[in-house]
Amino acid sequence: MASQTDLSVQKVTLPGALALDSGRELAGVEIAYETYGELAADKSNAILTFHALTGDQFVASEHPVTGKPGWWERMVGPGKPIDTARYHVICANVLGSCMGSTGPATYADGKPYGMDFPVITIRDMVRAQMALLDVLGIEQLHAIVGGSMGGMQALSCAANFPERTQRVLAIATTARHSAQNIAFHEVGRQAIMADPNWQGGAYYGGQTPGKGLSVARMAAHITYLSEAGLTEKFGRRLQDRDAKSFGFDADFQVESYLRHQGITFTDRFDANSYLYITRAMDYFDLAEEAGGKLADAFAGASDTRFCLVSFDTDWLYTTADMREVVHALNAVAAPVSFVELSAPYGHDSFLLDVPALDRVVKGFLG
Repeated sequence: MASQTDLSVQKVTLPGALALDSGRELAGVEIAYETYGELAADKSNAILTFHALTGDQFVASEHPVTGKPGWWERMVGPGKPIDTARYHVICANVLGSCMGSTGPATYADGKPYGMDFPVITIRDMVRAQMALLDVLGIEQLHAIVGGSMGGMQALSCAANFPERTQRVLAIATTARHSAQNIAFHEVGRQAIMADPNWQGGAYYGGQTPGKGLSVARMAAHITYLSEAGLTEKFGRRLQDRDAKSFGFDADFQVESYLRHQGITFTDRFDANSYLYITRAMDYFDLAEEAGGKLADAFAGASDTRFCLVSFDTDWLYTTADMREVVHALNAVAAPVSFVELSAPYGHDSFLLDVPALDRVVKGFLG
C-alpha cells in the first residue's frame, strides 16, 4: 500500500502525550481527518462520523489510493441525510490505522513502530478524536454517528465523554465483541502472521504479507454479508466457464468475488494495522469497563439523545445485541429510539442502498 507520506490529508499533532488503556503513553500522536460543510460561527453544527474497521477519513471524498468514491458518499453530502449544506462533518482516521494517523507504520526514532506500537482500545481511539476536537476548538457536537466499529466508537464516546455530544446515532453495532466475533478476527490475524513476509511485523521497506492480509479480508468479508444476499448475487453460478475445472481455480463466482476483495484490500491497508484494530475491537466491552453492568456505562449520558439501528439480516452484530444497549439506556432514563430495518445485505446494509436508513438518519439528526 502507499506509505503515509504519499497521502495528501489534513492532519494535526495532538499536544502532550496520549494516555492509553494499556498504561502506556504515546507522544506526538498525529490524527488525519477530513471535513465537509462549513462550521457555524458558534460551532454548533459539527457532526463527528466514526469509520469502521477497514474504513478511513474519506467518508465523502475520493480515496487517494484507490480513486474510488468515499465509503459513505451516498449518506454524506449536500442535500443528503447527513446534509453538508447544514452540518459540518468531521471524519478522522482512527489511531492505529494507516491512512495518515499514528499507527504501526508510523516512523518513531527513525524506523516504523511495527509491533512495538502499543496495543490500543476503542476507548483509546475515541480519546484521540476528542483531543482532535480540542485542537479544532469544538467543545460539543451536534451529533456523533457511526456504523459497525464506528458504532462502537459512538457508544464509547457516549459512555466516556457524554458532555461532548447532544445526539448519538449508532448503527449495526454492539456494546461488546462476542466469542464468535473474536474467533473470526483470530483467523484473520493468524493468516497474516503465518505469511512468511510478515517477519514479526518488521516487513516495512520489503515484501508485505499481502497473501495473509488478503485471506484475512476474505474471511472477514463473509461476515459482512448475508446468506440470502450471497445466494441472490452469486448462488452456485460458475465463473467464466461452462463446466467445473476439477481443480482449485476460482470455479464459482463467489470464489472469484472473495479473491478480488482480498487482493484489492492489500493495496490500501496495512497488515499490522489490521492486527491492532481487530484486537481493539475484540477488547471492546462497555459493561466490563463500567465494572460489570452495561447500564452503569451510560450513567452520565441520561441527557443525550440516542438512536440505535439494526438490520434483520445482520448476523455479525444482531438485533439482540442492539436491544441489550437499548435496555441499558432505558435503565438510566436516557431518551432512546430503536428500529430494526429490513435489508437483504447483512451487516454491510449500513453502507448500501437502504432508503429506510436514510429516512431514519435524516429524521434523527434534524
